[in-house]
Amino acid sequence: MAHAMEYAVRQRGYRRWRGLGIAVAAGILWSGCSQSPAVYHLTGPTMGTTYSVKVLPREEGEDRAAELRKVIEDVLARIDIEMSTYRPDSELSRFNNHAEMTPFPVSPELAGVFAQARKVSEASGGAFDVTVGPLVDAWGFGPEGFAVQPPSDEELAKLHERIGYQKVEIDAEANTLRKLQPDVACDLSAIAPGFAADKVLDAITALGYTNLMVDVGGEIRAEGRNDRGQPWQIAIEKPLTNERAIERIVSLDGISLATSGDYRNYFEQDGVRMSHLIDPRTNKPIAHKLASASVLHKECALADGYATAMMVLGPEEGYEVAVRENLAVFFIIRDDAGGFVEKATPEFERLTGKNTPAS
Repeated sequence: MAHAMEYAVRQRGYRRWRGLGIAVAAGILWSGCSQSPAVYHLTGPTMGTTYSVKVLPREEGEDRAAELRKVIEDVLARIDIEMSTYRPDSELSRFNNHAEMTPFPVSPELAGVFAQARKVSEASGGAFDVTVGPLVDAWGFGPEGFAVQPPSDEELAKLHERIGYQKVEIDAEANTLRKLQPDVACDLSAIAPGFAADKVLDAITALGYTNLMVDVGGEIRAEGRNDRGQPWQIAIEKPLTNERAIERIVSLDGISLATSGDYRNYFEQDGVRMSHLIDPRTNKPIAHKLASASVLHKECALADGYATAMMVLGPEEGYEVAVRENLAVFFIIRDDAGGFVEKATPEFERLTGKNTPAS
């Protein structure tokens, strides 16, 4: 069923978002044999990853690829200057460097993303936490790369003093953030790509397009139908380290899909697998059998955040939280024989209906 795949969902979790700007021109691919496109396919680099946007034309014979490209790049450039941790001039970087406990004015978008992140943090009991960056760095998954030695318990305890989503106060009406501890720093890498997908889709639909799929760094939101007249067919990957394979195909129309996993970004030290996914409650990499978690949600930002939260929580606790919060989650869990077992929440089964595993 590989022919049904629109785009393979890439694993992700807590990672550093490298804001690269949008200066490099996006690639534009047109499907179809005629001069006018059957579907616009626009791709390019953004936020240290890539974007892929497919849009069906509104009318026969139109050629608005340049306009669509500009709309996409404008949205991504705006979010980059708001939320990048690699740009010293971004709003988020300036807030991180604000070593005072006074309200810091931010854009409505940045305040909104913090509010969405807070929702995921509270629902997951702190498994999702935008202040976890110092622990990610200490374990060797930050910009400095591989850690020669794992951090000691004493070092982790010291770093933990800076961790806690409750240490940032959000005023959505005044559009301000306030630190309750001066040395707190925040990273939105586990929710901003999904938010970007939401905003790109909103900007394109505002132009009157109703059939489109937006992918930012593997976080996907889709509306309407593809050029075959079907809902967008999206692949959930089998969580294999050394090859790409499809576990399941899901149909998207008016909904988003985000997947997080531990199967590509990790290293082994003294025979122990160290995942890039750090549990802010224990200060350590996750150590359970959940290989990937895929979340369906109307808002891609929340799908993005909840996918990471599920991976941190693990197969048992994650499933319990997902059912309690009525989330649509598809878990792929390692078994003792070296294979995988699937587990889906009732809401995932309800939304996917007749979707079947890939053959």
